[in-house]
Amino acid sequence: MAKLRTGIIAALDVGSSKTCCFIAHANTEGGIRVIGVAQQASAGVRNGSVVDMDAAQNAVLTAVSAAEELAGERIDRIFVNLSGGKMYSQVQEIEVSIAGHEIAETDLRRARERNFQIEQPEDRDLIHCLPVGYSIDGNRGIHDPRGMFGEQLGVSFHRINAAVGPVRNLKNCVARCHLDIEEVVVSPYASGLSCLVEDEKDLGVTLVDMGGGTTTIAVFYDGQVVFADSIPVGGGHVTNDIARGLSTPVVHAERMKILYGSAVPTQSDDNEIIDVPLVGEDDHNQANHVPRSILTGIIRPRMEETFELVRERLEISGADRISGRRMVLTGGAAQLHGIPELAGMVLEKQIRIGRPLRISGLAEATSGPAFSACSGLLRYGVEKYAGTIEDTPANDAAPVGRMARIGQWLKESF
Repeated sequence: MAKLRTGIIAALDVGSSKTCCFIAHANTEGGIRVIGVAQQASAGVRNGSVVDMDAAQNAVLTAVSAAEELAGERIDRIFVNLSGGKMYSQVQEIEVSIAGHEIAETDLRRARERNFQIEQPEDRDLIHCLPVGYSIDGNRGIHDPRGMFGEQLGVSFHRINAAVGPVRNLKNCVARCHLDIEEVVVSPYASGLSCLVEDEKDLGVTLVDMGGGTTTIAVFYDGQVVFADSIPVGGGHVTNDIARGLSTPVVHAERMKILYGSAVPTQSDDNEIIDVPLVGEDDHNQANHVPRSILTGIIRPRMEETFELVRERLEISGADRISGRRMVLTGGAAQLHGIPELAGMVLEKQIRIGRPLRISGLAEATSGPAFSACSGLLRYGVEKYAGTIEDTPANDAAPVGRMARIGQWLKESF
């Protein structure tokens, strides 16, 4: 909790459509009150990955500086999300012998050390290493094995990896803004911490964060995240489809999507006419006039494809068997009219739209689904410092050397 004594915690959402920074006051009881918020149109980011370092750096600097000015605070450490980078999710089973003695923290540390001895692919960075289940002598369903007895302790670790390039580009971009990264958190995990209620996480739920350049997925079960994935399709692709299909500038395509767009048709679509400014036409009096049904006919196939890809990823991973019938949609693209109805038809699940929960100080304009990931980064930071989250990224791995273990034992005992 030493890091949280100042009471200030900061989060940075580097997305494909917007860059957002939250600065908040946090207390040891887990309360969060946002005191500074700023967002900036993203630049140099595509499909969740940095593609132009200078443009992305300028967007981050602008957002962070504006949030600092509003909060009246200066920050030097920040939690950052990752939405691209080809996420790879795997649950690894580790067993250690406890020879009948009482299980202590040192036994859990031995399991973590053995987990980190597993060879890591050179083309991937380890983002999260989360204990998601314990067993003693084959008996599962144990939430905390400390103080119990047995012969073999089993620990299931959920390892979330991502491609090395996108992760290092993101870290370099933030470092160039003179900020130290407290931790990188995958977007769907952060959004789940922000949007889900405890019963959903316990019973099984799929969270789908629909961003501008990516759609990310997380499955929660028994209170833990057990699967994460990323699909390089988002709301920006819908906008580009509209721009191409109607020969209109991208800025007008985005405006039409927000004002008139829908993922499901209605009876009045053929009768409602939309003005569509054409690319290269200066005279807006010569705008093209099309029925709303054509706009819906462009949006619906792309959204159907997105949800079918989500279903395919869940089926291939086997996570659909534990995800239950509950699905929560969040992210800016989830606000499009008709999205819950279409998702329910394609995925055959009960759908609701998720918004940030248990965070005070957010204005109405910054408390919607588009800000779930940034709010979740704040929640992650508070829970990590409080010890509720037992995440162990690679750079925080427990010491494995003999002298390091002795030093750790002395530190804990005295």
